[in-house]
Amino acid sequence: MVRTRRIWVTAAAVLALVGGVSGTAAHARPAPAAAESGGKLPPGWRIDEGRSAPQLVWRSGRQVPMGDARVEFRSDGRLLGVPKPERDGHTFRLGLDAARTGELTDLQVWSGGRRLDTRSAATEAPGPAARPPAPLPAGPVDPGKPGRYRTTTGEYRLKSVRLPGFSVPVEMSAVVVAPTGVAGPRPLALFLHGRHATCYAPHGDDGQAAGAWPCPAGTLPIPSHRGYLRDQRLLASQGYVTVSISANGINGQDWQAEDGGAQARSSLIRLHLGHWADWARNPRQAPRIVREAPRADLSRVLLIGHSRGGEGVNRAALVSLYPPPADQDGYHGKVRWHISGTVLIGPTVFGQNPVPDVPSLTVLPGCDGDVSDLQGEVYVDGTRAVGAGKALHSAVYVIGANHNFFNTEWTPGQAQAPAEDDFYDDADQRDPVCSTRTATRLTADQQHRAGSTYIAAAARLFVAGDDKVRPLLDGSGRRAPSADPARVLSHAVGANRGAGFLPDGKVTVTGGRLCAAADPDPAVACLGEGTVGGSPHFAQWETARETGRNAVALRWTSAGAATRVQVARPVSLQGADALALRVFVPPNTEGTRLDVAVTDTHGRTATLGRVRVDGLPGSERTASYWARELRVPLTAARRAGVDLRSVKSLELTSRSASGQAWLMDAWGWRPGTPVVRAAALPRVDVGRLTVDEGDSGVRAYHVPVRVSGQGSGQVRMYVVDPATGTAQDRLVTVRPGGHAVDVPVEVRGNTRYGADLSYDVLVKAVHGAVVGSYRGGLTVHDDDPAPAVTVTPLADKVTEGSALKWRISLSEAADTDIGALFVPVRPDGGAPELSTKDVDPHWLADASGAEPDPERPLSTVDGLYLWLDVPAGQTSLDVTVPTVEDRAGEPAESVSFRQTGDDGEPLPGGLALNGTVLDAS
Repeated sequence: MVRTRRIWVTAAAVLALVGGVSGTAAHARPAPAAAESGGKLPPGWRIDEGRSAPQLVWRSGRQVPMGDARVEFRSDGRLLGVPKPERDGHTFRLGLDAARTGELTDLQVWSGGRRLDTRSAATEAPGPAARPPAPLPAGPVDPGKPGRYRTTTGEYRLKSVRLPGFSVPVEMSAVVVAPTGVAGPRPLALFLHGRHATCYAPHGDDGQAAGAWPCPAGTLPIPSHRGYLRDQRLLASQGYVTVSISANGINGQDWQAEDGGAQARSSLIRLHLGHWADWARNPRQAPRIVREAPRADLSRVLLIGHSRGGEGVNRAALVSLYPPPADQDGYHGKVRWHISGTVLIGPTVFGQNPVPDVPSLTVLPGCDGDVSDLQGEVYVDGTRAVGAGKALHSAVYVIGANHNFFNTEWTPGQAQAPAEDDFYDDADQRDPVCSTRTATRLTADQQHRAGSTYIAAAARLFVAGDDKVRPLLDGSGRRAPSADPARVLSHAVGANRGAGFLPDGKVTVTGGRLCAAADPDPAVACLGEGTVGGSPHFAQWETARETGRNAVALRWTSAGAATRVQVARPVSLQGADALALRVFVPPNTEGTRLDVAVTDTHGRTATLGRVRVDGLPGSERTASYWARELRVPLTAARRAGVDLRSVKSLELTSRSASGQAWLMDAWGWRPGTPVVRAAALPRVDVGRLTVDEGDSGVRAYHVPVRVSGQGSGQVRMYVVDPATGTAQDRLVTVRPGGHAVDVPVEVRGNTRYGADLSYDVLVKAVHGAVVGSYRGGLTVHDDDPAPAVTVTPLADKVTEGSALKWRISLSEAADTDIGALFVPVRPDGGAPELSTKDVDPHWLADASGAEPDPERPLSTVDGLYLWLDVPAGQTSLDVTVPTVEDRAGEPAESVSFRQTGDDGEPLPGGLALNGTVLDAS
């Protein structure tokens, strides 16, 4: 049997290149690497012959811990796909299909904005790290102080559940910490951990079981859900019933889910909440620890999610308001709870569709080594103008915090299973900001204490409604002393922010430029080539280019340079106390000063004041281009008679000699936390349809896009061209029962064997809508039989110095490359075998990377493989093995290459390349 090779080869010749050996792969031997622009793939890459399609494989020399950020394969700057990890923690496999056309050039491995296959060399040397900023003034309250209640702790375990798309049931277990001596129902806080290793061996190597589920014999589950006991005890002492749920069963299977497991985590959360709602009505049916706890008040629920748990929490809040299609959800009961707010700790946001009308706090760890692009900032930026705008969406940036230490079970010295610091140092270069023992790096205990404090702050604001805690979260520049010595900065959108200046493409910029957060063109991108480090505001999505996600970039070489942002429609700042701006400057810079002015539609201008903004401590490995919130009172505008009901432009004038800055947005601001009511919005879900190609004719299919809910809104749809990987987008108005979201795809049938083809569709909410399943499309399955393959000897008995030659022939041409893997074996009958000194040394080096010395039979050469590939549209391929003439008298020698199966072993009855070389003397 000959497999389809759905990758890109330009030369009709033998491609015999080197690949490393995977100790845990299903294949005993790997196939060779494919060509990259006619040459070899970089070290660590290869192509394996998969069971249904060839696989692009990357093996890391260093174990890649099972983490929350997705590992992504990219080629020439575009996303190839998300590979499946193997249990060894080193190997990642991506099935290749016809959607990934083009040559495999500039292959790279990325995860969370960080490149894994090599260190990214900065084109500029990073400057010296800034000192930690001075402590902010203390806020009016300190939510990190323990409350007056004693606490009790216990666990429950329920029957495992099956979730859509997962083959193995998921556990229903949790740890509960609750106050004692409390009268009446208490609010509920639910914790969900992120994607971590699932199992470990107490007395041995845990690598083989790191992603297994259920845990193999001799291993134990890693109790990630017990990693928030400190946070739970603090909240319980303040009167909250807390529960932290286990999700190892999802972590062991979420590679199967197109959304990374977000919907499954949402279902798991709501299954637990459903039980808590039952127990509140029927306490006698509750587990013992629940009976010992105060009754949970399900009208006041706070959800706390870490990493992928953060995305699961966001999805749970969304689907509690806007129900999902029944076939994608594992929870089918009624919603008997109200989500008052969410806390998202170092979260992923693969879908980039945050729920707009539920208050949120996003914790951004400045030294995150896992979700290192700090993509969770999208939970703030991505809510702008989508919903009603009343919910506060806050981001707190914790300088010196890593990803793992918010969970004690992921912290070395505190965890039951092996754990590590996710921000690891390179052996030859210590990071000036995030290495241990730097002035800016927090210890594990300092970091966890800061996390507990700000979780409690969110509970106090979102659930208890205490507005006195808001200045810790909304950019007012106050701190919680319990979090000391951590430096925690905040900014926010929503709440009492009114009309705003948004760089959304509807503004005109003079003296600066409207830049794109995500664009491969350096001339358009907000952070150009040579930038050291990254920005959470510009975290890349699944399309190389996006529409509407912009900022205003300023650069000046002298004081007095002005940048004006003029809106298409005047905004009203009436009733606001101040103008709040979110601005960032390069890391490790100090003293950038800007004058801020506004102009109304009558031409009246007022300078509101001068702001100073300093950069965060940063290095090439941090995402420190993060906006600080700056406020200037509107008093001067009122004195100057500016009509604040009709403001047409905002002007920023430099008062520093030179510099750079980026404006994210500006808003009318006044204190207070308004009541939040979720708007009735339409919900959009994109599905995936798989169809057969057919033998003839053209059939029109439609990508399944479902719109439910109420009202109308706007979303932006991206349709990815399978030939180029680029995406075309369009703004679509959606309403239940409408047809504007139709995505037709024409499929042309034929009888030639080809590769499957995927048309991917992605959706983002823009205004007045929410998105559940953001990714889907149409997969066209080729239903034609593969052509028969034969081998014809052209020169299978030659004199040394000549070339052995065979022809690989197809019974008919195919629409995709047809390839087969051959390995050398000992010739039948024990005949003398061709050796490494009998073949051309250049051919040997290209085929295996081996040297002729010491002389040895070809069947014993490690890494010698032939990948024989007939390009699409052709019906034959000539294969040669060049030999060399020597002066030694020797008998006739033979060589045999046999086709292999998926296990790397020769196929019984498979194709063979047999040849004999005669002595020239």
